[in-house]
Amino acid sequence: MTSNTPQPVTFKPSGPLGGKISVPGDKSISHRALILSALAIGKSRITGLLEGEDVLATADALRAMGAKIEKKDDVWTVHGVGVGGLMQPANVLDMGNSGTSTRLLMGLIASHGISATFTGDASLSKRPMGRVIDPLSDMGADIQARETSDHKSCLPLTVRGLCPAIPIEYRLPVASAQVKSAILLAGLNTPGITRIVEPVLTRDHSETMLRGFGAELNVETDAEGCRIISLTGEAELQPQKIKVPGDPSSAAFMVVAALIVPGSDIVIENVGINPTRAGLFEVLQDMGGDISFKRKRTVGGEPVADIHVRHSPLTGIDVPAAIAPSMIDEFPVLFVAAAMASGTTTTRGLHELRVKESDRLSQMAKGLEALSVKLDEKDDGLTIEGSGGKPLPGARTKPVIETALDHRIAMSFAVAGLVTKSGLAIDDITPVQTSFPGFQDLMQTLASK
Repeated sequence: MTSNTPQPVTFKPSGPLGGKISVPGDKSISHRALILSALAIGKSRITGLLEGEDVLATADALRAMGAKIEKKDDVWTVHGVGVGGLMQPANVLDMGNSGTSTRLLMGLIASHGISATFTGDASLSKRPMGRVIDPLSDMGADIQARETSDHKSCLPLTVRGLCPAIPIEYRLPVASAQVKSAILLAGLNTPGITRIVEPVLTRDHSETMLRGFGAELNVETDAEGCRIISLTGEAELQPQKIKVPGDPSSAAFMVVAALIVPGSDIVIENVGINPTRAGLFEVLQDMGGDISFKRKRTVGGEPVADIHVRHSPLTGIDVPAAIAPSMIDEFPVLFVAAAMASGTTTTRGLHELRVKESDRLSQMAKGLEALSVKLDEKDDGLTIEGSGGKPLPGARTKPVIETALDHRIAMSFAVAGLVTKSGLAIDDITPVQTSFPGFQDLMQTLASK
């Protein structure tokens, strides 16, 4: 897990970025590949798996429940126990900083006759879990969580699964792929049909991968435009060979860096471009970003391409709230792009950013204001007045930018440091290991071309 010793780092202005690079495997797909492989009967092989701390936390938890997971060279092999075959973990499951691990594994355990206690680091222990607890409780799971003074259900928590669980029809009150996926994972070992009504489309990796493993899953659209996802339980999953594409959320930092650093011209190879994840690229193109997709192809049911990015003058826009679910993790680095654009960029509908690894709206606002960026922080978004491409002043009011143990805040301000007059320091780079091992080295590679 991430070291408890902070590692401050200063990021300085860069010359043009160039070259061809690859980013680590998609974090969302990596989690799901491990979990579904652990539920298949037989041996699955995974290449391209993200080896960040969040995904490794999922692997450790699955080992604790009976799955055999090994790595040799670049191939991860998972010997699954079958749906319904999970074993009682002997110890507490430490999720580190991974909200995805926590919420998906809560769903997995909810319909098995076992119990598990989840803990996490200081950041994860502040994140609310009620949105997952509610539907899983409806399915019969007994979940006891720590209640905070403002009535949020947080870690540590204990899930006692019910087998057989109760199939439900659940309408998602918020757009959340994690909640949707937790219910689907619980539904795998639940007799009957579990249905989810999804008013707003979120990333659909779980649906794609479940079908790939042989689950009986159907998706329809009702008269109101809602997706109705139906999963038949007591599934028998078949082992698979999975190739994980590069993570678009990781590529986002390199894309924005190339757009805002003059003279840059880069290619990021083998990146997933699933439409439910590609909102940032669409927004940046609307702002005038020179972004093109080469060698489009399908790998394991997921669309993949090489992304070619050239430095471009950006213009501020009004970002539609409806696009937020397809780029919710990328807003911090979009705010950096907006700070370098001409004119005003307005974002809204971003309440979800308040309950991520940190309050990302607040943390980005504080950091950008320290760089003399003019902005207005609303309850659900930021309005940012861009510099018109001029370098940002160094941090005047605060010598070091606070990242709040949030990997995406750290990487966003690392990108911002490339376009400051004299660089900027962030208080801790270690959280980046949760999702993007090798981030600094890759940034250096681009800057050295």
